[in-house]
Amino acid sequence: MNITFWLNGRKKQAEVDASELLLDFLRKNSCYSVKRGCETANCGLCTVLMDDRPVLSCSMLAARADGKKIVTLEGMQEEAKEFGQFMANEGAEQCGFCNPGFIMNVFAMLRELEDPTEDEIREYLSGNLCRCSGFVGQTRSILKFLDYKKRQEEGE
Repeated sequence: MNITFWLNGRKKQAEVDASELLLDFLRKNSCYSVKRGCETANCGLCTVLMDDRPVLSCSMLAARADGKKIVTLEGMQEEAKEFGQFMANEGAEQCGFCNPGFIMNVFAMLRELEDPTEDEIREYLSGNLCRCSGFVGQTRSILKFLDYKKRQEEGE
């Protein structure tokens, strides 16, 4: 099956097998930030953005990307670097295995929720699993990042 899609801002055409998962397809296309974790759509490691919405690429067929805009962490390097500094400052990077999926969900949340509360942040990110921590540092890093972004917008 031939599909046309945008991957990290670049229009592409590709041949995909009817049963090929989006996760496997993206990794074949050098998007190594997309990770295989639980293979049951429960851990969030495989999260990518499809038309600006978070999707679990381990439970979606690659053929569903036809006509869509797919963004992986490789396509968000500057944003991820900026936010990643806040995670590091809070000691929230730990082993880093869950970070790509977590960061993708954080940016999806920031696009969807204007000024999320701490409870909304926890609810939005509840599909991400981290075996190193209970997301305390991650939540702190998000709140500090939000405050930083708000001050930037206000010109401080």
